Amino acid sequence: MAAAATNDLDTVAAWLRDSTRVVVLTGAGISTESGIPDFRGPNGVWTKNPGAEKKATLQHYLSNRDARVQNWQNRVSGNTWGEAAPNAGHFALADLERKSRLHTLVTQNIDGLHLKAGTSESKFIEIHGNIREFRCMSCTDRGPIERVLDRVRNGEDDPPCRSCGGILKTATISFGQSLVMSDLQRAEDAASGCDVFLAIGTTLAVYPVANLPATALQNGARLVIINDAETTYDRAAHAIFREPIGTVLPALVERV
Repeated sequence: MAAAATNDLDTVAAWLRDSTRVVVLTGAGISTESGIPDFRGPNGVWTKNPGAEKKATLQHYLSNRDARVQNWQNRVSGNTWGEAAPNAGHFALADLERKSRLHTLVTQNIDGLHLKAGTSESKFIEIHGNIREFRCMSCTDRGPIERVLDRVRNGEDDPPCRSCGGILKTATISFGQSLVMSDLQRAEDAASGCDVFLAIGTTLAVYPVANLPATALQNGARLVIINDAETTYDRAAHAIFREPIGTVLPALVERV
């Protein structure tokens, strides 16, 4: 740990008040209180069912028509996260922006709950994509997911791209799929210039996003971790909070 990591809210709130650039990285843990399960926690989707992780690979999706059919049926049946509502943690980060203390919010989540809570798109990077849009895997066609879901409801079980006939997919980044380089570069630039970096609800185990705290630390930033389990950066953190995110984050932002 960085010399005696604190868990004092007033101390960290003072860091945020005095900062010139605060960058936040959120992971699945911030959305569990909205009813969306995490992946790698003790009760995570992939912890309980390792086979589910294989089904999240791009290769599996592209090569398996049945997987695509099931994916679209899940979407139209409501067996997804599209109706989930933001929780106190999401609203706290939107409040941090309103207090002019948020420079950039990078999320590993695809649920869009930060936007629903009021975070500005201009300050927001969905590094793993989102479930609001579709994209064609062969051409540049992209648009609102409802266009595809309407086709599924009307009987197309695996609707092809109307522009080129290619395979359509939710605009999320699957395992084996490259990140959008402009998004990653923007996130790295934000981390390299921040003076406080908050890692919230993430185990910091998925790369290259897990490099962002290291980038911040190398440039002199303070690292604050809010997560219910240990992370790979705990020994380097300046502050660590293990309490529920929906409790500690609003209490922290209220003090800013």
